[in-house]
Amino acid sequence: MSSFSIEGGRRLSGSITPQGAKNEALEVISAVLLTEEKVTISNIPEILDVKNLLGLLEGIGVKVECLEKGTYSFEASSLNEEYLDSRDFVLRCSKLRGSVMLAGPLLARFGHVYFPKPGGDKIGRRRVDTHIQGLVNLGAKLEYDTERHAYYLYLPKGEHLRGTYMLLDEASVTGTANILMASTLAKGTTTIYNAACEPYIQQLTRLLTAMGAHIEGLGSNLLRVQGATSLHGATHKILPDMIEVGSFIGMAALNQSSITIKDVSYFNLGIIPESFRRLGVKLEQRGDDIFVPAQESYEIESFLDGSIMTLSDAPWPGLTPDLLSVLLVVATQCKGSVLIHQKMFESRLFFVDRLIDMGAQIILCDPHRAVVIGHDHKHLLRAKNMLSPDIRAGIALLIAAMSAKGTSIIGDIDQIDRGYEDIERRLNALGASITRI
Repeated sequence: MSSFSIEGGRRLSGSITPQGAKNEALEVISAVLLTEEKVTISNIPEILDVKNLLGLLEGIGVKVECLEKGTYSFEASSLNEEYLDSRDFVLRCSKLRGSVMLAGPLLARFGHVYFPKPGGDKIGRRRVDTHIQGLVNLGAKLEYDTERHAYYLYLPKGEHLRGTYMLLDEASVTGTANILMASTLAKGTTTIYNAACEPYIQQLTRLLTAMGAHIEGLGSNLLRVQGATSLHGATHKILPDMIEVGSFIGMAALNQSSITIKDVSYFNLGIIPESFRRLGVKLEQRGDDIFVPAQESYEIESFLDGSIMTLSDAPWPGLTPDLLSVLLVVATQCKGSVLIHQKMFESRLFFVDRLIDMGAQIILCDPHRAVVIGHDHKHLLRAKNMLSPDIRAGIALLIAAMSAKGTSIIGDIDQIDRGYEDIERRLNALGASITRI
C-alpha cells in the first residue's frame, strides 16, 4: 500500500490545469457499448477508476486504443456475451463503482446483464434502487442471484426495452445516466422526470445525440428520448473536472498562496466559486481561468439576518457533495464559523476525526453535520500520520497536510489515485513537497 509523505507549510505559486472530469469519463466511456462503430473520446483522465473501467471493457471484448495521452478510441463490435455471465465479470464490477453505468447499455444491447452491488468509496449507503427501477420501468425483469450476490436484469425472449414515462425517486446522476443510455435503444418514447441535470449528464446527452440518439430537454430535469434502432460512432471531448477546480481553489486558500487555475470551463462550475467566496476566499474569473490571490486572512460570511453560514450539498445546480470535504478543511483556517451539512452520505464526514487530531476545531453534530470554528491561521494544523478513507476526503487530507507544521504521512493513497491524476507531480510543480513512498 503506497503512501504520501507531505512536508507542510510551503507557499505555492504558478498555474495548474485541471484534468478531464472523472464522473463524466465513467459515463461517456460506458456509452461506447451502445454502438458497434468507433467512438473517440478525448481529455480522459489517467486515473485508477478510469483505468479499471477500461480494463473491464477490454475484458468484455471492446477494442480500446490509446491514440495519444488522454485520447482513446473504442470499438464494441464483437463483445464476449458469454463473459458477461461469468463470475469474473460480476466480481470485477463489484469492485468498481463506475461499473454500475454498464448495466443500461449492456441490457439494451444484449437483453440481459448482471448488476452487482458496486464498490468504491466507503461513505455510507449508496442505493441503486433508482437504476434498477428505471430499467424495470423500461421492461426488464428482475431477479437476485444469491450465488453471485448480484441482481440479474433480463428481457423475456422476443421482447425489447420499451419507452415509458417515469418519475425518478431521486435525481440520481448515475441513475439518470443509466436510464438515459438504455432508453436510447428502447422502442418508443421515454420520459424521465426528476432527472439529474448536472453538466456531466448534459455532456453524456451531447455524446448520445452525436451518436444518433433523439433527446429533448438538455440541461433540464425533464428528458424525452425517442428510441432509435441503432446508434453510430462519434467523437467527444470531456469537460475539465469541477471537483479538481474546487480542490485547487481550496488548496490555494488554505496555504495562503496565489495560483492560476487554467481552462476551467467556468460556465459549468455552477455555484462552486460562490461557495468559496462565502468562506471569504477571493477569486477572479479571467476569461476561462480562475486566479486565486494570496490572502493572509479570510472571513466567513453570515447570512443577512446574522445567523451562522451553512454550506450544504444539493442536486445541480446546487453544491456538489464531492466538494464539501474540501470546503470543510478550508474552513478550519477561516475567521468565523460555518455549519457543513452533508445530506447525501452518512459516513462522509467521519474523516473529521483526523482533522481534529491535527488541531482543527470541529464539532461533529451527527453523521451529516459538522460545525467548524476557524483558527484564522493563528494556530496551524499539526502534521499527522493517517489513512485516506475515500477519494474526496483523501484530497482534503492532502490539502490539510500541505498547510500543517511538520511532515505528515497519508496511507492508502490508492483512494486518491482513483480520482486525481499524477497529483503529487502536479502539486510539486507549484511548490509543494509531496513524495510517494
